[in-house]
Amino acid sequence: MKTLSILFVLLSGCFALAGQNVLLFPKQSVTDYVILKPSVEQALKQLTVCVRSYSDLQREHSLFSLATPGKDNAFLIYPVPPNKICISINNEDLYFNVDPDVLDWKQTCVAWDSATGLLQLWVNAKRYPRRVTTSRSPIGPQMSVILGQDQDTFGGGFQASQCFVGEMSDVNMWDYILDTKTISNNYLYKSGNIFSWTNGAKEIKGGVISLERYCNSL
Repeated sequence: MKTLSILFVLLSGCFALAGQNVLLFPKQSVTDYVILKPSVEQALKQLTVCVRSYSDLQREHSLFSLATPGKDNAFLIYPVPPNKICISINNEDLYFNVDPDVLDWKQTCVAWDSATGLLQLWVNAKRYPRRVTTSRSPIGPQMSVILGQDQDTFGGGFQASQCFVGEMSDVNMWDYILDTKTISNNYLYKSGNIFSWTNGAKEIKGGVISLERYCNSL
């Protein structure tokens, strides 16, 4: 019975993922990126972002870049292979030591609370030691959210040496802190309430390709 239950969960995850797309960033450039358009009406006092990625890059790169008119790195997820990730909150950089990269799909989730400054990072459902930012300023509401490039100016200022090359999927945003139990449920966590990968507005730029995904593609 336990085996059947596990199989049901896995199959449910496959059905939930089927038909959703994977974005392929095929080359190093400043022209390949994706603009996300979250539904944000007021400054965010809490924020959780999850993104699934697959890459063999051995250099630093930007997965998720949120800029505001006054801060180019208001919320940045910036892996530094082989075993570090930089998270920037309101231009404050905090580095996490993480397990060395392996060539497989990776789920990265970051949560931040402006009231306490508490910053949390999960990679493949493993939470790393928590940090506290000095910044307590809410983020937004005016924002530019870009996948695959690091914004050095609001909506631009890209450098090819910082771009993402690989595959990306399941980018979701919440205006609250997602709990560890939910994040650990790798395939079945609910869609973001301010940006959902399944029906959120995206604008693909340059040579980024949208591919249909099947269960065995993860």
